Amino acid sequence: MLELLDLLMACCRMKFKPKKSRSLSVRKGKIDATTTFTVANQQIPTNSQEPAKILGRWHDSSMKDTKRGLETVELATEGLLATNKCGLQGKLKVWCLQFMLISKLLWPLLVCEICSTTVEAIKAKINKVTRRWLGVPPGLTDVTMYCRKAKLRRPLKSILEEYKCGTARLLSMLEDSEDPVVKTVQPTIKKGRKWKVVKAVDEAKECLKIKEVIGQTQTDRKGLGSSTAKWWSKQKGKRN
Repeated sequence: MLELLDLLMACCRMKFKPKKSRSLSVRKGKIDATTTFTVANQQIPTNSQEPAKILGRWHDSSMKDTKRGLETVELATEGLLATNKCGLQGKLKVWCLQFMLISKLLWPLLVCEICSTTVEAIKAKINKVTRRWLGVPPGLTDVTMYCRKAKLRRPLKSILEEYKCGTARLLSMLEDSEDPVVKTVQPTIKKGRKWKVVKAVDEAKECLKIKEVIGQTQTDRKGLGSSTAKWWSKQKGKRN
């Protein structure tokens, strides 16, 4: 097969780069390190010899994400130390944290199978430095910092909430997929034992259905009909 691909690439006046490729041989459920693959008369390195990072995820011979959690925690620690050493003010450091570091950390958290306990440890580190940069007392609760309905609103986002929202969004996208392959396989999302994404999504759907049964109610001094409500039964792209 590799010879045919090499022939097709030669007809297109192109060629493979074996150094940028990786090979992995599995026989009877076990990795076979003796088998090697060659293309263009050059040997393709194996994942055990040279692990490759593709789309923010390391691919090695273990084929597991057991080490990805520790690597993400180390990445968060290094990012916080680098941000703390810069000569910016505290508010600007928080801005770099919210719009640069957290966005960088969310990708491996959502792509790899990392449990919610690891994300809580990262959140604790972020909350500690955020309180110090903003000059608020250490006893300030997370509800006060990240609440969007309080009187004092801060444009801050919690990495744990973003992690849970992204995982729930991924599950809903897989459930509502129209691809026959995805419907047949029914992929599962594993995020540890403490927090179950399937249970959280089901509870959110039940809350939306109950809200539709109750109907639109009056809030504050607004009259009935002053605001529009989105009902669950009228939404498209959901699972019936």
